[in-house]
Order: sequence, then structure tokens, then C-alpha cells
Amino acid sequence: MSTSEAQRQWQAWREQRTETVSAPYGPLALTGTHWLGDVPDGRIPAIPGRWTARPGEGGGVLLTAGPEDGLTLDGRPLEGEALLRPDSGPATARLAHGARKLLVMRREGQWAVRVYDPQSPGRRAFAGIDTFDHDERWALPGVFRPYERERTIAVENADGLRRGLDLAGELAFGVGGEEYTLQVSAEADGAMWAVFADGTSGVSSYRFRFLKPPPPAADGSVSIDFNRAVLPPCAFADHFICPFPPPGNRLPFDVPAGERNLRTR
Repeated sequence: MSTSEAQRQWQAWREQRTETVSAPYGPLALTGTHWLGDVPDGRIPAIPGRWTARPGEGGGVLLTAGPEDGLTLDGRPLEGEALLRPDSGPATARLAHGARKLLVMRREGQWAVRVYDPQSPGRRAFAGIDTFDHDERWALPGVFRPYERERTIAVENADGLRRGLDLAGELAFGVGGEEYTLQVSAEADGAMWAVFADGTSGVSSYRFRFLKPPPPAADGSVSIDFNRAVLPPCAFADHFICPFPPPGNRLPFDVPAGERNLRTR
């Protein structure tokens, strides 16, 4: 691919990324993550209804609401009880309170409700994402080396708690004649992601970033383009619980490529 074509595609990616994060129910709209274990009476501040977690994998969240609560389920007023399962995303969340979307989620056996508000302060203050200039030298050939079995390690999260991070393998690539690796996680659909830090972290870029390479080829080869390193969700709202980089994912050099910081008005 020519330099000009790579630049054009990267610019289109940047524009799409800005549209995604600033969407009405994008990460900037998140105004709260409420863990049901913290509300034994089932009452969540600023959210109507009574919320009760049902234990077990086959459980869910039992929501009890009246007409005065103003909640809707699948677009219809909710009166009585509804047993809820995890939503796939905020834009498709089944529950709403006015313009707000109420997303039901489950993490490590714990149930929570997230509130997405198109009128959030973060969304109103958003003025773009500062990004390093595109540099083709940071689009590197690499190889994915899967572990024989998935590993889980405990890492600190943005909310100060330690949680398990599942790791599927490592990405190997070369910089300055030396080989480096990043441990990566894998989703059910084969998508990979790594959380990493480098010499710019906390200096000229956010304290850590995410890298989301494409699925590897059959021989393990994969393109590692740091120009598409992105800010983690917790850079957009404090209510996300992003994992910090695991041991070994702090690169001992600057990576002046990809997203740097959030820009606000």
C-alpha cells in the first residue's frame, strides 16, 4: 500500500472513530455504573424502580417498576416485573428512562446497571481526540503466538480494584533490531486487543492505550499498526473499569503514534 493510500485510510479511520465515541450512546454518554451488590435495598440513586440480582448463571436482574417510574422496556411502558439479562450494548439496551439508556451488564458474576445519557457533561464538552501524526514506520509486521491454554492474571483496574484479565497469547514485533512482545486478549469472534503503555504514557499521551490488531493469518502473521492505538474507554468516562497493562506490556521506548488524549472545550 502506498504512503498516500495508508494516510487516506487512517484519516477515514480517525473520522469514524470520532463519530463512534461522540455518538448519542457512545462512551462519552456514560454517567454511571451501579453495582447491585452495593444497593441491598434495590434502590439505585437517580434511577427509578427496584433492582434485584438473581443469583446463578441462569439468573438475571429482576426489575420492579410502576407507572410513576417512567421506565420503558422495548419501547413500551413497564409496569410490574421484568427479568432482564445482559444487554449487548448501550444503543440496543432494552430499558430506557426518557432519553437515557439503562444497560444491564454482568462482570465476574456481579450484576450492574450502566446509565447512558446523550446530554452527559462529557459528551457536551467533547472537542475531539488529539492524535500523533500518521507515521508509516509504526505500521509493523508481527506474529501472533497463541498460548497452549488461555491464562488469567490479576491486574489493577481504573477503579482501583484488581480483576482477572484473560490472555490468549502474545504479539511479537521488531523495533530497532530488537524483538518485543505484547500479551493480548481474544474475544469469542477472534478479535484481539492489548492494553499497553510506552514512554509517552502519562507524558504526551494518556497513561495507557489499547491496540486492536486484525485477526492473524493462518501462519500467525499479523499487521501491528500503532497509528491505530486508541484511548481506553475510561479516558472518556470515569465509570468504565478498564484494566491496566499486564506485566510485560510496558514498552521501554516511545510510541509516538495513535491517539494521545481527549480534547475538551
